[in-house]
Amino acid sequence: MKYIGVTGGVGCGKSEVLRFLEEEYDCEVLRSDELARELMLRGGSCFEPVLALFGEEVLGEDGEFDRQAIAQKVFADPLLLERLNQITHPAVCEEIERRVEAARKRGRKFFFLEAALLIEEKYDEICNELWYVYAEESVRRKRLARSRGYSEEKISQVMANQLSEDVFRKHCSFVVDNSGTMEHTREQIRSYMRSAFEKGIITE
Repeated sequence: MKYIGVTGGVGCGKSEVLRFLEEEYDCEVLRSDELARELMLRGGSCFEPVLALFGEEVLGEDGEFDRQAIAQKVFADPLLLERLNQITHPAVCEEIERRVEAARKRGRKFFFLEAALLIEEKYDEICNELWYVYAEESVRRKRLARSRGYSEEKISQVMANQLSEDVFRKHCSFVVDNSGTMEHTREQIRSYMRSAFEKGIITE
């Protein structure tokens, strides 16, 4: 099984790429943000430790965490954010490893892990390869303004806190240019996969 990490800056369109991969290939796709949210639900491995850290004041009426209440607390106290990460990060990493192994046992050909911090967390040393989903800055800005309602100031702030294009390209073996149509993006991926099969990098 090929274990592939998928990363890229905000607004680059990773979600569309992942949906295509799920439709086209014998694979499992894991989105790290969704996994982290899952582990913080009541009954998840992070629920009780996070509750002990913040107290019941961050619970909503449904008994689950109010993510906005937690965000306000960690924004005001960097130490709290560090302690939260010390709870969630190891739990997420452990669950990722468990799911990768389960997919391998089921005979999947591919496992795609999507996360914004794959490079920072050194997943290039764990995955078989990393893919960088790229889009021109002007395209990303339009997408973020349309889909999330971000202001230009907010977009600039978010982008400034992410890795540069050069760093992404340095660590990733395949760059998907997602600046244009989705069909163009799909054809890049299909071409890359065909080449990998032909070279024997991926077996049928």
